[in-house]
Amino acid sequence: MKTWFKEIAFSTRQQRETVDLTEEVLSAVGESGVRNGLLVLQLPHATAALTLNESEDGLRRDILEKLDDLIPVRGRYQHDRIDTNAHAHLKSALVGSSVVLPIVDGSIIRGTWQNFLVIEQDGPRRRRLAVFVMGE
Repeated sequence: MKTWFKEIAFSTRQQRETVDLTEEVLSAVGESGVRNGLLVLQLPHATAALTLNESEDGLRRDILEKLDDLIPVRGRYQHDRIDTNAHAHLKSALVGSSVVLPIVDGSIIRGTWQNFLVIEQDGPRRRRLAVFVMGE
């Protein structure tokens, strides 16, 4: 079985935003040469999250607003005693930071509207997405 790894480096521009990395992920999987196997994506950051969803501007704003409704930027968070980003840690923990998807005949199996979105909550930052592919 073949394994392949790449990091996608990117920067966020705002404190809270979504970044669509779909084209970069698709390109990386193509570079891997794996036709059938698994794609593992890991966002190694504690204040940003990774999800699959539609990349429509209104929905991207809705995601950020709903996360703020659930976990406001200002709250009575214990972590804010040492830092002011507890909300970002909590949102990342809620959404998650990794996805695993099958690759079949060279294509990632995902829904028509499922793009790879990073949800930044503590920017602007330099970030990276780890791409690990294994298979034949």
